Amino acid sequence: MRILLIEDEPKTARYLLRGLSENGFVVDVAADGEDGLFMAATRDYDLLVIDIMLPGRDGWSVVTELRRTKATPVIFLTARDNVEDRVKGLELGADDYLVKPFAFSELVARVRSVLRRGPGRQPDTLRVSDLEIDFARQKVSRSGRSIRLTSKEFVLLSLLARRSGEVLSRTLIAELVWDINFDTDTNVVEVLVRRLRSKVDEPFKAKLIHTERGRGYVLEER
Repeated sequence: MRILLIEDEPKTARYLLRGLSENGFVVDVAADGEDGLFMAATRDYDLLVIDIMLPGRDGWSVVTELRRTKATPVIFLTARDNVEDRVKGLELGADDYLVKPFAFSELVARVRSVLRRGPGRQPDTLRVSDLEIDFARQKVSRSGRSIRLTSKEFVLLSLLARRSGEVLSRTLIAELVWDINFDTDTNVVEVLVRRLRSKVDEPFKAKLIHTERGRGYVLEER
């Protein structure tokens, strides 16, 4: 599997290049957005790992331009951890979003997960049963009925829907939605899931968000 790493911080780039190579990946490195876009557009890669804050052209711009011609899967690396950035990443069709600092083992796990899903751009609109999510306009409806969500509720629903049928642990949800190291005494995940269920599930007969005891949560039609 060939990966293009677009990272301008030399120490980080060397560290990731060595680690990914040791895990069996073929890795090319670009140090700025312009070079990264050229390489991504003219060569075939199985995955792009892109830092958002880049000289010349930022990561958002690289992916926006690349999407005109290619649908290569993307993982964003960034020090920016606000909800708006996560939503923007989803809008651009990013497959995953990892906030610095992160454990290298987590990056490898995310890389393998994205590669297992196969190539192809994430759709702008996604349906699970009668639930429809419009990522570009950040709108949600079920059975034709509009549902108003907060930013964090939308990020959580998007995460569950993108991985429909896959059980997501509380730890993973906490890391992706809040970028926090999960504390077993913290019930923020349960609170957010409960709020989301009250809007997406409770008004409807068929439930889509399910709890797998001891494992996490899954969104699917049963």
